[in-house]
Amino acid sequence: MYAEERRRQIASLTAVEGRVNVTDLADRFDVTAETIRRDLAVLDREGVVHRVHGGAVASQSFQTTESSLDTRSRSAQAAKLAIARAATEYLPEADGALFLDAGTTINAFAELIAERAQRARWSIVTNSLPAALKLASHNAPDVQLLGGTVRAITQAVVGATALRTLALMRADVAFIGTNALTLDHGLSTADSQEAAVKSAMVTNAHKVVVLCDSTKLGNDFLVSFADTNDIDVVITDDRAPESFVAALRDREVDVVIAR
Repeated sequence: MYAEERRRQIASLTAVEGRVNVTDLADRFDVTAETIRRDLAVLDREGVVHRVHGGAVASQSFQTTESSLDTRSRSAQAAKLAIARAATEYLPEADGALFLDAGTTINAFAELIAERAQRARWSIVTNSLPAALKLASHNAPDVQLLGGTVRAITQAVVGATALRTLALMRADVAFIGTNALTLDHGLSTADSQEAAVKSAMVTNAHKVVVLCDSTKLGNDFLVSFADTNDIDVVITDDRAPESFVAALRDREVDVVIAR
């Protein structure tokens, strides 16, 4: 596991549990206590956690910094692929309409379903440049890339044109990515324009399936775009904290653990 990915896992655990200690983290990640102390020092400098004697406690601040698409694509790769595979269970059998949000896990999902899309003839609407290109390269017959402004850091199309188009559309299933998921703030991201497109997809879909690796659970970004009541399914990986999974299920969200 890369150091960056381990730190994301530590941040998620701290956010969910409220407090973590060095010894437990060292055992969980099979590294030395000194390695964990260095991880906590980095996270403390970034404002993600607060160092305390023997461990760390959760920071209450909202995150605003986004990593590049390339950096995020290298994080939790195995988990994202497993989540993408599990998400295929929620595809319509044929002739359905899909919204595909932007994000690295969604891009992995698009690549996974590209050949199948040609046979199933789904109508697919996306604001993700990489997802649209993957689908088009496999000759998926009905792929619409929303118009608007491209955010370079995520390669997502945003803005008024995209929102006006989505307002006229409905989908059987929306496959949504997120920067973070908490019980009180729901799904959140750093950018208000990207949040607006995500929110429109959530609102105009019959079923909402969230693809969210465990490093994002418990973290919180500035702009909320959907409440947990708006979510039908969350697909995450087997590192998801059990307490968080149980809390989502208590709210009648179907949680799928991808392996």
